[in-house]
Amino acid sequence: MIEIIPAIDIIDGKCVRLTHGDYAQKKIYNENPLEVAKQFEDIGIKRLHLVDLDGAKAGKIINHKVLEKIASNTSMIIDFGGGIKSDESIEHIFESGAAIATIGSTAVKQPQLFYAWVKKYGSDKILLGADVKDEKIAVSGWLEKTNIDIFDFIATNVENGITQLFCTDISKDGALLGPSLELYKKIIEKFPALNFIASGGASNINDVKELNVIGCKGVIIGKAIYEGRITIEELKNLIKGKFVNLKS
Repeated sequence: MIEIIPAIDIIDGKCVRLTHGDYAQKKIYNENPLEVAKQFEDIGIKRLHLVDLDGAKAGKIINHKVLEKIASNTSMIIDFGGGIKSDESIEHIFESGAAIATIGSTAVKQPQLFYAWVKKYGSDKILLGADVKDEKIAVSGWLEKTNIDIFDFIATNVENGITQLFCTDISKDGALLGPSLELYKKIIEKFPALNFIASGGASNINDVKELNVIGCKGVIIGKAIYEGRITIEELKNLIKGKFVNLKS
């Protein structure tokens, strides 16, 4: 069954969400990210997607204290991204309690450094983040669009050892308009061995069902949970496997 991975995006140490990756369209949901993480852990969530949006924008890790606090006060598997640009920074986030490093911009701008990390730490410790707009890669907290084709990008990284990837369609993220099913289908068909995680757009439990049906291994969900579009009760039932028709 598809794994539910809640997202906690951090600006100024607070849990926020953006719309379409726009820092000007910011909404604060909770001033205490640890409180949010504990709520997820209490219902049986095992994994958390933690994003340092300040770090993504600045090009260096800013909110490592939030990571340390969540890692030391929960038993969740945390993948952490935002501002990981150097050997020192990736070592820092692992020392701070991250189980997995989420890498996006560095994989685009410094591919040889990124491949070296995959080789050094192993593909199970590295989650490649592919942020796209019109099937082209975007970087630097989505502030910069490139001409790199998403499928070429994935192919090159798979050749260099990547086994897990999440893809965010910026046009869908935070908009609650539904996920990019057609794009995700294409990726899964082209790269069937990839541990593929959907991100962005999931607005209700039926979206999760559709992502499961097309073969996504996981789904990162943020705003739909915070806005009550997917309820805690629905998440509980899903985690317990009570949606018997999920694969239908």
